[in-house]
Amino acid sequence: MGLFKRTSREQNDTQQPSTSAHNNDQALKRKRKKSILNYVIHSRVSEATLQVFRQLPNEIRHDPSMINFQREAERWKAEHADTVSHHSVRFYDEIEMVDNNPHSHERHYNEKHSEDESDDAQFITMKIPNSSASRIAHDDEHTDCSEMDEQKSTPTYKSRVTLAESPPNEHHSEEHEHHYHHHPKVESPFHEFGKIFFLVFIWILMTLFLTSTPEKKIERRQLVVPVDEPKYYNLPRLPNGTLIQITIQAPFLPNQKAFTRKKNNKSIAVDTRNRDNSLIVFLRTDDDKILTPNKTFYLHKPEDIDSVNATNIEIIFDITEDNLEELHDDDVIQAVILSNFSKSSKEEKQEVPIMVSVDFTPINKQIGVLFATFTLILLYVCIIWEIVHRTFAAMIASTLSIALLAALNDRPTQDEIMGWIDVETILLLFAMMILVAILTETGVFDHLAVYAYRVTNGQIWPLIHCLCIITSLISMLLDNVTTVLLMSPITITLCEDMDINPVPILMAIVIHANIGGCATPIGDPPNLITSNPTILNQGVNFLNFTLHMLVGTVLIIITTNIHLRLIYNNINTLFIHEPKDVKMLKKSIMTWERALRNSISPFSKDADLIRQTLVKKIKGLRHELKKRMSKGIVETTRYRSTLEEMEKAYPIKKKGLLIKSGIALIFILVLFFVQSIPEIRRLSLGWSALIGIIFLLIISNRDDMDAILHRVEWPTLLFFAAMFVLMEAVERMGFIAWIGSGTESLIKGVSKDYRLAVAIIIILWVSALTSAFVESLPVTQMMVKIVISLAANPKLQLPLGPLVWAMAFGPALGGNGTLVGASANVICAGIAEQHGYKMTFMDFLKFGFPIMLTSVLFTNLYIFLFTI
Repeated sequence: MGLFKRTSREQNDTQQPSTSAHNNDQALKRKRKKSILNYVIHSRVSEATLQVFRQLPNEIRHDPSMINFQREAERWKAEHADTVSHHSVRFYDEIEMVDNNPHSHERHYNEKHSEDESDDAQFITMKIPNSSASRIAHDDEHTDCSEMDEQKSTPTYKSRVTLAESPPNEHHSEEHEHHYHHHPKVESPFHEFGKIFFLVFIWILMTLFLTSTPEKKIERRQLVVPVDEPKYYNLPRLPNGTLIQITIQAPFLPNQKAFTRKKNNKSIAVDTRNRDNSLIVFLRTDDDKILTPNKTFYLHKPEDIDSVNATNIEIIFDITEDNLEELHDDDVIQAVILSNFSKSSKEEKQEVPIMVSVDFTPINKQIGVLFATFTLILLYVCIIWEIVHRTFAAMIASTLSIALLAALNDRPTQDEIMGWIDVETILLLFAMMILVAILTETGVFDHLAVYAYRVTNGQIWPLIHCLCIITSLISMLLDNVTTVLLMSPITITLCEDMDINPVPILMAIVIHANIGGCATPIGDPPNLITSNPTILNQGVNFLNFTLHMLVGTVLIIITTNIHLRLIYNNINTLFIHEPKDVKMLKKSIMTWERALRNSISPFSKDADLIRQTLVKKIKGLRHELKKRMSKGIVETTRYRSTLEEMEKAYPIKKKGLLIKSGIALIFILVLFFVQSIPEIRRLSLGWSALIGIIFLLIISNRDDMDAILHRVEWPTLLFFAAMFVLMEAVERMGFIAWIGSGTESLIKGVSKDYRLAVAIIIILWVSALTSAFVESLPVTQMMVKIVISLAANPKLQLPLGPLVWAMAFGPALGGNGTLVGASANVICAGIAEQHGYKMTFMDFLKFGFPIMLTSVLFTNLYIFLFTI
C-alpha cells in the first residue's frame, strides 16, 4: 500500500510540470490564433498588391501575419492555373505547404535563425582554470568536501567553447562581467607604489605609537560609603594636567547625567536638598580647599541595593590652572564621596559599597573624535576603492585605532582588547557555517531550488519575490545572519541554472533579511537591547513591540519589492547572457524592419495594405519584446528543458546525512526560540549553535575535519573580530557619545509643538545613516540611552513608544546602506566570493543605499501616521 501511494505521488510530481506545460501550450495556441485573426483583412487583394507580396523575403511571406495575402495568392493561383508560369507554380505550392502546416512557420523561422547562428559560430578548444571550470560543470559544484579536495589536484579542464556573434545588447554582459568572475586586478606602477607608500606610512605611525606608550593599567579600590557621612579617598599622586577622571562602580540608576553645583573654595559644605537617594562627589585638598564643584548621581533605593547590578559612571573633574599652580608637592588631593538618602530610607542604615579608580591622563574627547573620524574614513577608502581586501583593511583600521588610543595616553591592555571581541557572534557564525557546509553535501539546497523553480513556473519576477518574502519570514524568527547562511546557497543555484547574475539577487535577499529581522526582538541582535528594564517598565513588551514593528515591516517589504521592479525594469540586465528568445525577437524585428525599408516602395499605392500589415507586425513584435524584457517571461520549451535538467542534476545525494542534519537543525532552532524567553534563558545563540554542531558531528561520524573546516569563511570571521575591536576603540575615543550628545541637543532645541516629530526624525535618520557606516550594536546602545533620557525628562514630555519604534527601525534599515552596515551583508559577500562571484562595496552601495533611503522615508511616514 505504501509503495502504491509513493508511486502515485511520484507520478503526480512528474505530471505536474507537464500539465503546467500543456496549459502554457494551449494558452500559446489561443494567443497565436488571436494574433493571426488580428491581421485578417476581409477584402479582396489586387494583383498589384500580390506582386509586391511576391517581392518580400521568404521568411516574411511565410509568417502567419501574412495569412490574408497567402490565401489571396492561393485563390489567384486557382483562378489562373492555366496561365501561370512554372516559377509561380513552385511559389504557390510552397505557400500552400506552409499554410497547411501551422507549425511549419515556427519551424522555418527557428531553422533560419539556427543556420544564421551556426554560420557565425566558431569552435575552439581552450584550457579553463579549475575555478572557472567549476562554474561550468554542475557536478563540480555539488560534490562533498572530500570530492572538492580531489578536484583541487586537477590543474585544468578542457571545454568546448562557442564564440558566437555578439548579441545586440552585449554591453549588458560586459557591464556585469566583473560581478561573476575574478579577474586579476591590473594596476599601474604609480598606483602600486602609491598604495605601498601610503600603507607603509600608516604602519610607521602605528609602530611608533605602540612602541612609545605602555599599556594603561588602572588600580581599582573598593570602598564603603556610610549614610550621611563623607568618605575620603586620597588620590595616589598629584595630577600632571588639569583633568582627572574618576570611575565609580555603584548601584546607580541607569542612563543619567551628573547634576553639578558650583561651590566656593573655602567650605566643604554640600547642598543635599532634593538629592534623595544620591551620591555626591567632588575634589578637595587635605587642608579643606575645594578644587571642583560637586557632581550628583542618583542611586537605587536602599532596599534594592543588594539585588541590582552595579554600573560604571565616569566623572571628569577639571582643576583650573590657578588651583593646579597653588598645589605643593606635599599636598594631597582627596575625593569626597557622600551618600544621601530620604528620611524613610535612613532607617535602613544601608551603607553603599562602591569601586573607585582614578585616571590622571583621560582622553581628550575632542581630539579623540577627530582620530576616530580619520580611522573610519581610512577604513572606507580602503574598502570602497579596493586598495586592499576588506579583511586586511579592517585589520589595519583596528590596529590603527589602538595605536591612536596609545597616542591619547589610553592604550588598552591585551585582556581589554580580547574582551571587546564579541565571541558569541563569532561562535554563532562559525557553527552555522559548518552546518551549512554539511547540508550542502546532501544536495538539499539544490533540491529546494528545483522546487522553487517548479512552483514559480520558472518566471523570474515571481521567483525573486518568492525568495525575498521567504527570507523576510525566516528572518523574523531567526537572526538575519543565520537566514542568509541558509538562503544564499539556494539563490546561487537557481541563478546559475537560469543564467542569471546571482549578485543582484543575493543583495536583494540580504536586504530582505535585514528588513525582516527588525519585526521581532529576536530577529536582529540589536533589537535585544530594547529589552532594557526601563523600556519594559514603560509597557514596551515582546507582544507590543512585535505588533508595532510587524506592520511597518510589511509596508517596507512591499515598497522594497516595488523598488526592485523599478531598478530592474529591463529584466535582461539580470542575465549573464541574453536569453535566446529575446535574441530571436530582436533579430525578427530587424528582419521585418529591413523588409519594410527595402522591399516596399514608399510611393507605391498598391503597397499600402502590405505596409500597414508590416507596421502592425513590427508593433506587435516590439510589444512582445518589451513584455519579455520587463516581466521576465520564460518560454515553455525552455522552462520544461531547464526543469528536467535541474531535476536530473540535483537529487538528494545523502538521505541519511540529510536526516541527521535536519535533526540537528531542528534542535538548534528550538534552542534559539527557548533563549528568546528571559525566564528560561540558559544558553546564548552561539552556545546553542555550537552544541547542535557537536551533536551533528557525533551522529554523522565525520572524520574529514580538515575538509569541513576548509569550508568555513575564515576571512569573514577575522573581519568581524577586527570590526568589533575597531568599534569599541572608536566608542572609547568618544565618537559615539559625540553623535549622541549632538542628537540630544538638536531635539531639546526644538519648540514644544514640534519636539516629538523632530525627535522621531532625528533618532530614525541619525541611527540609520550612522548604522550604514558603523556597526549597528553600538549605535543601538547609544540610542537606547538617548531615548530613555528624553522620555524621562519631565520638561520635554515625550512618549517613549514612538521613540522606541524609531530607534528599532533605524539601525536595522540603515544596515542596508553599505556592505559593512550589517553582519549579514558581509556574510553574504563571503558566500558569493566562495562561489566565484564578487560583491563589491560600490555595487552594494549603488543597490542598497537608495533602497535604504526609501525604506527609512516610508518608515518615517508610518510612525507619523499610525503610532503618534
